[in-house]
Amino acid sequence: MTTHDLIPARLAALKTTPTPDLKKQWRELFDSEPPPFNRRYLESRLAYRIQELSLGGLKPETIRRLERLGEELDGGDRKKSRIRADTMPITGTRLIREWQGVEHVVTVTADGFEWQGRPYKSLSAIARAITGTRWNGWVFFGLRSRRART
Repeated sequence: MTTHDLIPARLAALKTTPTPDLKKQWRELFDSEPPPFNRRYLESRLAYRIQELSLGGLKPETIRRLERLGEELDGGDRKKSRIRADTMPITGTRLIREWQGVEHVVTVTADGFEWQGRPYKSLSAIARAITGTRWNGWVFFGLRSRRART
């Protein structure tokens, strides 16, 4: 039996392993203290690490590509990347909305949005230009429901 054959059993065992033992495994596999996150997080990261150590991690060129993409998205600002990942659609995404029989296409850019060849900082400005009235741009383009408060 090879090391690879043991991986499925080891991953399955994580579900029933007591939390203190998961934290012990974390210290052994990551050589650091476990973060103060929930059990599910520990299980998923340990599962990835077990496979990474046995089968190998990401190829160096993949890591470089991911880093470049991250730089394009947030300019290297870690706080901005967390905020932006939660709120902004991915650069290049096309938002399509029909208004009074006319289809409007907005492209998400690294700096905001583009509509009819012009850059905009906000979707609300575009929605206002299209409708002539004040709109929440996120609601207008269907990225958030009217009831959403965040």
